[in-house]
Amino acid sequence: MIEFNYETNFTLKNQTKISDWVQDCILKEGFKLGDINYVFCDDEYLHKLNVEFLNHDTLTDIISFDNTMGSLISGDIFISIERVKENAVTYNVSFEKELHRVIIHGILHYLGYKDKNEEDQLKMTIKENESLLLLIV
Repeated sequence: MIEFNYETNFTLKNQTKISDWVQDCILKEGFKLGDINYVFCDDEYLHKLNVEFLNHDTLTDIISFDNTMGSLISGDIFISIERVKENAVTYNVSFEKELHRVIIHGILHYLGYKDKNEEDQLKMTIKENESLLLLIV
């Protein structure tokens, strides 16, 4: 089950379509959907998590806590709406496209994709782009 939670003044449009898309991406990779909790928040909220749990004193757009067991994909994904808005401007894309990229980015980590080095970042970007093509809203 996918749940959307809000710790800031934001509401995701097309929740059912987004949920179906995320599940389709998981199934396409040969995994099963467990429990995914998305929490949309602001920079302050996510920064506190980043410091407390990851010892990173920086702003970020997403933090994902992976609870996957075997092929059952589960976890909590925290997304800063402020960072997504800023990144959309930086990358010259719409807010919605950047938001969707970040939404699937956390799932891709659960599916085994990494982004710590240049080669892995390229693979992640390719997979993000493939996943975005599957979303029809």
